[in-house]
Amino acid sequence: MKKTQYVVVGLGRFGASISKELIKLGNEVLGIDRDEEAVDEMSQFLTHTVVADATDEDVLKSLGVRNFDCAVVAIGDDIQSSILAAIVLKDLGVKKVVAKALSELHGKVLQKIGVDRVIYPERDMGIRVAHQLNSPNLLDYIEISKDYTIAELSVPKRLCGLTIRELDPRAKFGCSVVAINKQTGVIIAPTATDVVNENDMMVIIGTNVQIDKFESEVIR
Repeated sequence: MKKTQYVVVGLGRFGASISKELIKLGNEVLGIDRDEEAVDEMSQFLTHTVVADATDEDVLKSLGVRNFDCAVVAIGDDIQSSILAAIVLKDLGVKKVVAKALSELHGKVLQKIGVDRVIYPERDMGIRVAHQLNSPNLLDYIEISKDYTIAELSVPKRLCGLTIRELDPRAKFGCSVVAINKQTGVIIAPTATDVVNENDMMVIIGTNVQIDKFESEVIR
């Protein structure tokens, strides 16, 4: 199977973290940064690293970035460079461009220039932590759109031994259990007869309202 090829522009904390994780997941990563020290530090972890200005179209063209499957613009605090790099990557025909935004306005500009996905690391992490603090049984929370969420909920002792049919989250709340993470392994797309046990992790998908209702009425 052909490995997915990523180019990550900006090797600060966010860029370095995402690059290393992409490598761990079996992908190839080209890291680009103006800072020679940052590039040297990451060279042992990534497939290739280059000291370069990612706002220079000729430089990116010479690196063959148009052949990459996805580009991640992870530039730290230089909004102008972030926007210019994203424009160049889109113009060169990179299939998918993802960019980190420092503010809502920055994100709107990135969307206007055609970036495929805008990430707000600080805001999104803040939302996830707030939900985890608010709901002790909520292990993770990922907003996949304005209305829809994926949540990972820990099964409490009183629900031990119940089947998905008995819980019936779809009929009662409108949300669905898409996976159960057990100590013995993960059940993807569980059937109505699958049983949950204490400390299993249920992965639920639904609207924010549906999941909040399920979590407050069933899990707590």
